[in-house]
Amino acid sequence: MPTAYDIPEVLDRREGPYGEVVLRRHGELLQIIANGCFLMDTSDGRSERLLVDAALNALDGRAAPHVLIGGLGVGFSLAHAAADPRWGRITVVEREPAVIDWHRSGPLSALSRDALADLRTEIVEADLLDFVNERCDTYDALCLDIDNGPDWTVTDGNHGLYGPAGLASCARALRPRGVLAVWSAQPSPDFEGTLRNAGFQQVRTEEIPVARGVPDVVHVAVNPG
Repeated sequence: MPTAYDIPEVLDRREGPYGEVVLRRHGELLQIIANGCFLMDTSDGRSERLLVDAALNALDGRAAPHVLIGGLGVGFSLAHAAADPRWGRITVVEREPAVIDWHRSGPLSALSRDALADLRTEIVEADLLDFVNERCDTYDALCLDIDNGPDWTVTDGNHGLYGPAGLASCARALRPRGVLAVWSAQPSPDFEGTLRNAGFQQVRTEEIPVARGVPDVVHVAVNPG
């Protein structure tokens, strides 16, 4: 594990469509930094796996559900979904081409190689809201790991995803009784209220305790359809 004296090594730095993205190695960890803001690293992954499991557990037992994962990140959610044979199809939407490259042929490939080779997996380079607004496809579950959650976005444009218009787009992309699961670096009671006001049902929050500070959480809600 890194110590206070370790200096992160920059493995790649790119100017992407939404600003600068950096991949760093800090001790044994790989870290993604966007516009100078820490997004995630390879230290844990419990909350990213919970994101996928909470969505599947909230479904109504339908066969071979199709999940849309918003945000590839370090690949924990994708790898966990691909390890579960109950998912029928897995679509991942990632807007940063650098992140996709790091998984396909870069340092993050060790985490996602098997998942990317899974015939159920599709990787799409696109902004999530643009994708769901422009496509007619519908999904059984939407698992969103965008920025650091509803109350802590790295790029201003992502605020819209968590507001009434963004949630309406998510609802249109969900099949009846489909599940929306949203990862967040901190609990957001206000976002729970926004989900209910947008018409989602069975809204709840599941927590993952962390060593210090507030817990990571997954907000879960069901689309009435």
